[in-house]
Amino acid sequence: MPKNTSVAAHLRRLLELLAAGAPAEDFGAVATEARRVGAGADDLAEIEQATQAALRVHSALRQHQRREAELTALFDTAGDLAALRDLDAVLRSIVRRARMLLGTDTAYLTLPDEEAGDTFMRVTDGSVSVLFQNLRLQLGEGLGGLVAQTARPYATPDYRTDERFHHTHSIDAGVLDEGLVAILGVPLLLGSGSGGKVIGALFAADRTPRTFSPDEVALLCSLANHAAIAIDTAKAMTDARVALAELAEANAVIRERSAAMQRAEESHDRLSDLVLRGGDVADVVAAVADLLQGDVTVFDAGGWPLTETARGADRAGGGGGAVGGGSAHDATGVDGSGGPAPAGAAAAVVRAAEDSRATAHAVLHDGRWVCAALAGQEMLGSLVLSGRPDLDGPDRRLFERSSVVTSLLLLLRRSVAETENRVRGDLITDLLTAPDRDPAGLVARGRNLGIDLNRPHLVLVASTGADVRERLAGAAVQYLFGTGSVSAEHAGTVMLVPAGGTAPGGAARAAAEQLTHLVGAPVTVAGAGPAAGPRALADAHAEAARCLQALHVLGRRGAGGSAGELGFLGVLLGKDHDVEGFVAATLGPLLEYDERRGTQLVRTLAAYFGCGGSLTRAKEELHVHINTVVQRLDRIQAILGPGWNSPEHALELQLALRLRLLSLS
Repeated sequence: MPKNTSVAAHLRRLLELLAAGAPAEDFGAVATEARRVGAGADDLAEIEQATQAALRVHSALRQHQRREAELTALFDTAGDLAALRDLDAVLRSIVRRARMLLGTDTAYLTLPDEEAGDTFMRVTDGSVSVLFQNLRLQLGEGLGGLVAQTARPYATPDYRTDERFHHTHSIDAGVLDEGLVAILGVPLLLGSGSGGKVIGALFAADRTPRTFSPDEVALLCSLANHAAIAIDTAKAMTDARVALAELAEANAVIRERSAAMQRAEESHDRLSDLVLRGGDVADVVAAVADLLQGDVTVFDAGGWPLTETARGADRAGGGGGAVGGGSAHDATGVDGSGGPAPAGAAAAVVRAAEDSRATAHAVLHDGRWVCAALAGQEMLGSLVLSGRPDLDGPDRRLFERSSVVTSLLLLLRRSVAETENRVRGDLITDLLTAPDRDPAGLVARGRNLGIDLNRPHLVLVASTGADVRERLAGAAVQYLFGTGSVSAEHAGTVMLVPAGGTAPGGAARAAAEQLTHLVGAPVTVAGAGPAAGPRALADAHAEAARCLQALHVLGRRGAGGSAGELGFLGVLLGKDHDVEGFVAATLGPLLEYDERRGTQLVRTLAAYFGCGGSLTRAKEELHVHINTVVQRLDRIQAILGPGWNSPEHALELQLALRLRLLSLS
C-alpha cells in the first residue's frame, strides 16, 4: 500500500470514530493497527499526532454535549418554576436532575427546621438507607452543617477520612449505612453577597472515591439556586393564599356580625312583643328555640323541668310554636312509667346554673348551654339550650337576654301562684275538716279555682324538722309550680294534691327527693290514692297521714312511700285493708310453687312457725322425715331469699299464714 494511501486510511478511520461518538480508548487502536500493518516511522508519527488531535476534538464535543445537557436541565427546571404547583414535585425534579447530570449514586436536599433548630432531609434520590433518609444535622455538624453555617460549597473525595468536618456518631452512622464516600454540598441561597440567607443545602454523593470538578460544583450551585427560588416562590404563594383566606374570613365575620346585629334587633322585638301580649314562659321558650334553632327547656331552681322541651323549626320539622306547660310528671320528677326522674340530671342542671350565676353569663356544660334565671341574687330557675354547642357571641347574648325575660315571667308566675295557693289552701282546709258538710259546694269552689275534685288525684302528706318547717310550704309551692296542682299546710304538715295517674309510692319518693333538695333538710312524704270526691280525698289524706307516722316510727326519715308498700303495716294502716293483696304479695311465690309442683311448702312453713322453729316437732306434725323438713325449708329459702327467717320477714309470713287460714275457714 502506498504511504499516502496508508496514512489517509488511518486518518479516515479517526474521522469515522469522531462521527460515531466512539469512546476515547477506540482512538488509540488506530495507531496500534498502523504498527501491525508495518507503517513507517514518519507515518506512525503523523497518525499519532492525528490521534491526539482527534482526542482533543472528542473531549471538546463531549464537553459541549454535557454543557448542552446541563443547559437543558436548567431550562427544564426554570420551566418547572414558572409553572410551580407542587413544591415537593419541583424539589424532587431538581434533586433527580442533579444526580443525573453529575452522574452520582445519590443526591439529596436538606432544609432547616426552625422549631427544632437543626436541618432535616427533605428530598432524596437514589438513597437506600432509612437511617440516612431520617438524619438530622445541627448547625456546623458534618459537611452539610458546615455548608449551612458558612454559606459556601464543600466537597470531599472521602468523607469518612476528611478531618475538615465535625464528625458525629449519628451522621457517620447514616453515611456509613448509605455507603457514601465522596460528597459535594452547596448552599441554597436567597439574595447575594453578605446579605444572602441560607435556606437549605443540595448534595450529590458517590459510593466510591471521587474528585468533583469546578464545573460540577458550578452546575450543582445553579441547581441549588433554582431550588432556593422554588422554595421562596412557594412560601410567597402560601403567604398570599393565607392573606387571601384571612381577608375572606374577615369579610365573612363582618357580614356575620352585621347579620347578627340585625337578628338581635328582630329577636328583641319578638320577645318584647310576647311579653306585652301576655305570653307565658312556654311561649318564650318556643320563640328562643326557633330563633336559636336548638332545643330549649326551662328548669326550676331545683333542676326539674317547668316546661316541655321546645325545638327549633328546622330541628323538629314544625313551626316552633308555643309549647304548653309541663305536666305534673315533669314538675314532680316522675316519668311516664311512674318512676322517679334521675336526680343526678337535676343536680347537674343546678350546678351549671350556679356556675352561670357566678359568671353572670351562660355556661357550656356537657354540650348544653345553661343560663341562670335570677331575681336579684335569688335563683328562680334556668334555661337550658341543647343542640348548639357552637353558640357564638351574638347568639349567646340573645340566649342570655332571653333568660332575663324568663326571669320576669317566672317571678310574675310565682306571685300569681302564691296568691292562688292561699285561696286553694282554704279550700283544702275545709275539705279535710268537713268533707261531708257541703260536698257539692266544695266541688264548685274547686272548679272556680281550676281544680276538679271529682277527678282522681293523689294525696301526698309531707313533714320535716321543726327548725326548717317554715320552708316546707314555700318549697311545696315551688315543687308544684306550673302544674295546676295545689298544696296547703295542715296540722304541722303540708298536703300536696297532684293529679292522679302514677303510683302513690313513686310520687311520694320523687316528692321527698325534690322537697329535701329545696328545703335543704330531710323531708318525709307519704302518698295515698288516687281518690276522687271530697270524702275520698279526705280519707286518702287520713291514710297518708297514718302512713307518714309509720314512716317516722320505722326510722325512714327523708324517705317516701305508701301504705301499700309497708307490708302488714300497710294492711293495718290502709283504709281498705287489702288482706288478699297482702297474702298474695307475701306467700304468692310459695303458693304458685305448690300449685305447679304439687308440693306442701306453705303447709311446711306453717308447721315450722307453729312449732316455734323446732325441726323435730315440725316433722312429727307433718309425719315426714326430718331431712324432708330441712329440704323443704331450703326450697323455701331459694324461693323467698336468704332473709326469709329474719324477724321482720318472719312476722309478715306468720301474719300472712294466719290471714290465709282465716280466709279458708
